[in-house]
Amino acid sequence: MYKRNAQGWSKHIDFMLLDIIIIQLSYMLIYYFRFHEWVYFNHSYRNLGILLFLADLLVIVLNNSLHDVIKRSYTRELIEFGKHSIYVFAIVLFYLFSSQQDVYYSRFVLSGTALMYVVAGYGFRALWKAILQHSKFRRERNNMLVVVSEKNADQIISQLLSDNRAGYDIVGIILLENSDLTSVQGIPVVSDMKKAAQYIAKEWIDSVYIDAPINDRAVVRLMDACATMAVPTHYHVPYMGRSGVKRFSEKIGGTSVLTTAVNYATPVQILIKRLFDIFAGIIGSIIALLIMIILGPIIKIQSPGPILFKQKRIGKNGQHIWIYKIRSMRMDAEQMKQELMDENLVKDGMMFKMDFDPRIIGNKILPDGTKKTGIGEFIRRTSLDEFPQFFNVLTGSMSTVGTRPPTVDEYEKYHYHHRARMAVKPGITGMWQVSGRSEITDFEEVVRLDTEYISNWSLGLDFKILLKTIGVVFTGKGAM
Repeated sequence: MYKRNAQGWSKHIDFMLLDIIIIQLSYMLIYYFRFHEWVYFNHSYRNLGILLFLADLLVIVLNNSLHDVIKRSYTRELIEFGKHSIYVFAIVLFYLFSSQQDVYYSRFVLSGTALMYVVAGYGFRALWKAILQHSKFRRERNNMLVVVSEKNADQIISQLLSDNRAGYDIVGIILLENSDLTSVQGIPVVSDMKKAAQYIAKEWIDSVYIDAPINDRAVVRLMDACATMAVPTHYHVPYMGRSGVKRFSEKIGGTSVLTTAVNYATPVQILIKRLFDIFAGIIGSIIALLIMIILGPIIKIQSPGPILFKQKRIGKNGQHIWIYKIRSMRMDAEQMKQELMDENLVKDGMMFKMDFDPRIIGNKILPDGTKKTGIGEFIRRTSLDEFPQFFNVLTGSMSTVGTRPPTVDEYEKYHYHHRARMAVKPGITGMWQVSGRSEITDFEEVVRLDTEYISNWSLGLDFKILLKTIGVVFTGKGAM
C-alpha cells in the first residue's frame, strides 16, 4: 500500500502543533508570572486561552501562513512569523474591544504573551526547520529507482536529491538507451530497459520514478509490469515543472488527468467567499440605495438623466456582464472620450485616465484657468459611485474582491498575456485599487498586480485587501 504525502497545509501539521503549543505555553507562563496560579483555573482567562487557540488556527488556515515554510530563509521567516503574530493578536484584540471585554483582562498578560510568542515561536520554528533540514528521521525511507534518459539524468537526479525533506533514497538508475555510463552523482546505473522488470522483481524497490516519453513502448511495458508487481510508479510530466503554476491530479469524465493552473480554490474556500459576497452584497446594496436617495436629486439637477450608469464590461473568462454605477459623468461622456484620447495618460489606450476629466459632472475650467470641481468629482473621490456594483456582487456576476472589469473596447486590445487577469470574477476592489490606482498609468503594472493577486489568492489575502480598501476610501488616496 502506497503512503501518499500530505497535501496543502496539512503537510505542515508539525509546524501547526508547534505553533499552538508555543502560544499556549507563552500564555500560561506569563499568566503564572503575573498572578501565580494556573491560568485555566480562571473561567474568564480560560476563554481567552481558547480564543488565542482559535485565532492562531484561523490565521494559519486562512492566511496560508505555513506556505513554503521549509524553503524560507531565516530573514523571511522572521517577517512572515511577525505578520502571522500581528494577525493573531489583531483578531484577539478586535474581539475583546468589540465585545467590550478588554477591561476584564490584564494588559501585562496580553502584551507579555504576544512578546514571548514572537520570540519563542520564531526561535523554535527556526530550530525545528534546522532539525528537519539536517536529519532524515521524519519519514519512513522509501527505496526508489529512477528511469531516465542519459541526457536528462544529471538534472533529474540533482532535483531529486535537492529535497531535504525527501522520504526516499535513490538506490539505482535505469537508462532508457544503451550507454556505457556506470553512475550519476554517485548513484549506480543498475540495469537497462530490457531487464528492468526482472531487476525490480528481485531487488528491494519501493517505488519507481520515470522521466520518459509516455509513448515509449518499453516505458509502457515497464509501468504495466510495475502495476502487476504492485510497485508504485511516479511519472514525471515535463510541463508540470513550469514555475508559476499549481499542479494537482483529478478525474474528468472518469479519466485521470494532471492539471496545471495559476492557482486554485477548494470547494470550502469558494463557499466561504460566496457567502461573504452575499453578506457584503446585501449590506452594500442597502447602502447604495441610501446613497442614491441622497445624491440622486443633486445629480439630476446638475446633469439631467438617470441616476444609475449601466455599462457592458467583460467578466470572468470573457463573459459579458452589465455593471452599475452611480452616474458621476455627463450623459455624452462616451462620445467625449473619443475626443479626449490624446490626453489619455495611458498611452497604449488599454485604459482611460485623465488628471482633470471634463466629462465629470461639475468639472469646469474657468476663464482664468482655475479648475472647478463639483458633485461628480466628490462621488468619484469618495468611491460612492462604486456601491451599486454590490447589486452585481449579490447576483454573482462580480465579487467583493477581484480584478477590474475592462470595457469591451479595452478587452478587444488585449494581448494573450493580459487574458490572465480575467481568470477570476471581477471585483469592486482589488490589488491594484489599493496600490494607488490613480498613480498607476502603466497598464502592464495593472496586469502584474492583478495576476499577482490571482497567483497568491487566499481568503486571508482578500481580507487584507478589504482592510486596505477601507483605508483608501477614508483617506481618498489613489481614488480616480
